[in-house]
Amino acid sequence: MTVPLGRRERKKAATRQNIADTALRLFLERGFDVVGIRDVAAEADVAVTTLFSHFASKEALVFEQDENFEQRLAAAVTDRAPDEPLIPALRREIHALVQHCSGEGTAPIWHLINETPALREYEESMRLRHAESLATAIAAAPDLTQTLMTCRAISRFVIDAFSLARAAADPEAALDEIFPMIEAAWGAASR
Repeated sequence: MTVPLGRRERKKAATRQNIADTALRLFLERGFDVVGIRDVAAEADVAVTTLFSHFASKEALVFEQDENFEQRLAAAVTDRAPDEPLIPALRREIHALVQHCSGEGTAPIWHLINETPALREYEESMRLRHAESLATAIAAAPDLTQTLMTCRAISRFVIDAFSLARAAADPEAALDEIFPMIEAAWGAASR
């Protein structure tokens, strides 16, 4: 059961979303490098300090779902049924994330990211952090006994599967091709 957010939490979430939406709109209209933090804050009608209380950097404005993404990956490990194998649980979550990130209207955002070196670099560091977080969740799972190195390798494969599928013309076919390889690698490490 989801606990409803209080008024204060709802206002904070709405402010955060307004800032992110405003930033993305400005970045898409004018370009990431042209728009400054002060521009975003002014357009969103918040103080610069308020913006920074919600987002650690200008790049983080583009990846506003970063924490949610990381939490969903860990939850795919920790919240799976006791008898559910790891790799199918991860595939299901990656599939959902790919659908979200390759849905209608996302192409201009990915074009912005791909054309902006600072955003590409931020995305890469974000992927490495997500992989490490996922590896930690896998290593902590009581039903799994692989080494931390194996957990890290599989986590990187899973994160790369997301990136490859998201950019593919047919994301579902890409996942169908990639996940058997991940399953085989996991199986080999489990022997």
